[in-house]
Amino acid sequence: MRTFTLSASGAPVAVTRHEGGAAARASVVIGGAIGVPQRYYQDFAAWLARQGFHVSTFDWRGQGQSLQGPMRSVRATLQDWVADYEAVIAHAREALPQRPLLLVGHSLGAQLPGLFAHPERVDGLLAVAAGSGYWRVNAPQLRRTILPFWYLVMPLATMACGYFPGARLGMIGDLPAAIAWQWRRWCLNPLYGMGAEHAREAYARVRFPIHLLRMHDDEMMSEQGARDLLAMYANAEQASACLTADDAQGQRIGHLGFFKARFETLLWPRAEAALRRWCGVAQTTGAAADCGHTTAS
Repeated sequence: MRTFTLSASGAPVAVTRHEGGAAARASVVIGGAIGVPQRYYQDFAAWLARQGFHVSTFDWRGQGQSLQGPMRSVRATLQDWVADYEAVIAHAREALPQRPLLLVGHSLGAQLPGLFAHPERVDGLLAVAAGSGYWRVNAPQLRRTILPFWYLVMPLATMACGYFPGARLGMIGDLPAAIAWQWRRWCLNPLYGMGAEHAREAYARVRFPIHLLRMHDDEMMSEQGARDLLAMYANAEQASACLTADDAQGQRIGHLGFFKARFETLLWPRAEAALRRWCGVAQTTGAAADCGHTTAS
């Protein structure tokens, strides 16, 4: 494992890379959920490296180890986070140029690739606990309380502090003010980020395959939300599966649980199988850049 900082996107981005050995089958970049630091994914990243992948995690600018100075001084937007994501992808591909470049996108990490300037650099996306964040398709328990959050709690807290103090409120992590306001706009739009950013054409440019793993007990994302997210990627080959209580041997998974070490033998092999399948496509075609690039009918 090694850590370093990238600045290709215009801001410092802290990256951790777990090397999968000289015969690594692919590079994997893990795009984290909003407010979740990269350290949360290290057990999974280290395990995936032991399965033969080069794995990169990172903190979006203004988050975790990428934060420099007080949160209220961060001026990042979600488009800036897209640039950070693509900078890490470019660096990972350069480090292993003859192998596929795959993403594991957790929640927001599976939503932002629709805004990529260079989606052709990606050979597959494993979306974990991901869906549209539009409030009407939130999981039922969240939907009952989310409007007071968007219309009272989030605006008042953000205006008072100059950033969204999520850690103090026990609601996700701290967020830069511009990110919080933009995220609110996305979640109040029926087409979520694609609608809020007028980005239908951008999402339509995505041709890499997507495999979505939904959690049966996700307290944030619903089955409809998962379908809505996949619908945004209109030209991507898609598959989805729901991880059940039986898959987890009765343990809670929820929105964040998949990446916890207790699921190493129960759930993580499902992720590794999806990633390995895309590597097989690349190896049979003989070109990593074409890995899984088939269009849904």
